[in-house]
Amino acid sequence: MKRSLLALLVLVCAVLAPASAAAAAADGPALRVPEAALDAALVCSGDVRGSGHNPILLVAGTTLTPEVFAWNYGPALTALGRPFCTVALPDNGMADIQVAAEYVVHAIRAVSAAAGRDVDIVGHSQGGMVPRWALKYWPDTRSRVGDVIGLAPSNHGTVVAAAVCLPGCAPAFWQQRTGSAFLTALNSGAETWAGIDYTNVYTVLDEVVAPNLNDYGSSSLHTGQGRISNVGLQEVCPAHVADHLTTGTTDGVAFALVVDGLTHDGPADPARLPADVCTRLLMPGVDPVFLAVNEARMATVVATQVALYPHVPAEPPLAEYAR
Repeated sequence: MKRSLLALLVLVCAVLAPASAAAAAADGPALRVPEAALDAALVCSGDVRGSGHNPILLVAGTTLTPEVFAWNYGPALTALGRPFCTVALPDNGMADIQVAAEYVVHAIRAVSAAAGRDVDIVGHSQGGMVPRWALKYWPDTRSRVGDVIGLAPSNHGTVVAAAVCLPGCAPAFWQQRTGSAFLTALNSGAETWAGIDYTNVYTVLDEVVAPNLNDYGSSSLHTGQGRISNVGLQEVCPAHVADHLTTGTTDGVAFALVVDGLTHDGPADPARLPADVCTRLLMPGVDPVFLAVNEARMATVVATQVALYPHVPAEPPLAEYAR
């Protein structure tokens, strides 16, 4: 009897093991970051489960933390009745972006499960690009995401980083150099995935993610089965002035495109924007009285990270799953 039971258990394990391995492969590689750290990095606001809307995942750019959204997108989305979550990338997004992507993977899974519906992602700079790494290498996340909206996203890197990294630089700067191994892996094959709408908002005045002079610049996407909209702010408003930071934090035209993408089927369409959109220098949620103070604090955080974060002599090696 004991032998028969043991034989049965061995048979069951033999049958289930391949199925479990196949399921794990379909979900992507195992996350290396401890779950406690992933949980601690995710903070949500509003009724994620019962609002009737997709929750929005806000992802900050390199050098910044989710605190940057406290005086712009946070209050603006709250006023619209949209629940949102923020995910804190490790080391202000200065470390290996492959590790940062695990935080985004966990956030997508956790927020989607909590809401019982898709997650819409709004990210600035690296925050607009790193979700694509999550979607590429963790396939289960693709069925959990409705929109990916990038504000000055570094989808194809920046030529500026080549000079910045000559004496060595932060890992994330190495990885966001035009032509880096990281970006080569990210953009090999399809750039987008079926069922997801991609809106990429860029400015020709971007001094960080460059070049971005047209829709074949760094921020834009063109391949894959996702629905794509690449929108230059100066295409909407020819005289519009917006740099890299303001595009993702205070710009009224960029915010109008975000709202359009979130509230319509498909990506943002400039033709649907209000007639007075070019008069909106600041997005809702930004208090003009405290604008200078908040921008100064943001600039201080950026400068401190750039100056003090430890430099490394080369780009981090690609994870085995991306080789």
